Amino acid sequence: MQDIINRAKANPQRIVLPEGTEERMLRAADRLLADKVANIILIGTPGEIADLATQYGLNHIQKATIIDPANHEKKEEYTDLLVKLRQKKGMTKEKASVLVENPLYLACLMIKAGDADGEIAGADNTTGDVLRPALQIIKTAPGISSVSGAFIMFIQDHTYGNDGIMVFADCAVIPDPTAEELAQIAVSTAKTTRDIIGVEPRVAMLSFSTKGSASHPRIDKVVEGTRLAREMAPDLKIDGELQADAALVEAIGLKKAPGSEIAGKANVLVFPSLEVGNIAYKLVQRLGGAEAVGPILQGMAAPVNDLSRGCSSEDIYKMVAIVANQAIGLKSSK
Repeated sequence: MQDIINRAKANPQRIVLPEGTEERMLRAADRLLADKVANIILIGTPGEIADLATQYGLNHIQKATIIDPANHEKKEEYTDLLVKLRQKKGMTKEKASVLVENPLYLACLMIKAGDADGEIAGADNTTGDVLRPALQIIKTAPGISSVSGAFIMFIQDHTYGNDGIMVFADCAVIPDPTAEELAQIAVSTAKTTRDIIGVEPRVAMLSFSTKGSASHPRIDKVVEGTRLAREMAPDLKIDGELQADAALVEAIGLKKAPGSEIAGKANVLVFPSLEVGNIAYKLVQRLGGAEAVGPILQGMAAPVNDLSRGCSSEDIYKMVAIVANQAIGLKSSK
């Protein structure tokens, strides 16, 4: 995690926090500004933010850019942008002038206009409220139609993944992905791995069969998803279908999938369904003592991440560093 934070510090990004008066957000922002992890943009009434900073004993909030959603110099520009983006869906100037004062919409419009690089929200809003404006305004990345959720897993046994770091997906969004969606999840998770961890992804498409050891339509879906992912990203190191032990343990990989460049060496695990992915990451976290950081939303045209409403200021701090790395990776790929 410290490596991720250090990479963010080396290339500070503009991260907007639309819940700018929420206590955990303010505490995280103060620390992020003190540590120079990112250039923080807070949305909220300046006077209220200043009063809360004094109340909480925060000494660095004045370094943030503070945007009053009801009164700022680009309000008209963002209103016109929202009309342009959503006119075909019935958006009028009157509707847009109201929505542009909603911090969640305003944050996405700032990113779309190039005035911010990424967003963190969800401490005080539902996932639906966070994602709705993001999907309407920022939309998904080229070639991707499905947003998915990854977890970075910091595993105590450093023989797995890259020195104990692995990425699991999808553990948060798509209940029963199609073969096409599995392919998109694989490609998106590979990008997440490169951007955030800074290593070359080795993707295992998991199932309850290894290379035809069983036969079932669910296995066929994983095989097809692997084929489609190779078409989407020909340079991607990926293999499937693999059982988890074949993906993780070199001796088993050599036996079950001889000749595979992924078997026994995977650092990215793509699960065949959300129930499998969600159960797997929680088991590894609770029984294996791993630290799970996420979910990290992937597949968006710009980084937007949704927090649990039970998150801590520490969670927010880490997620801002992660979003910053996503933004850095997006810029480098362009």
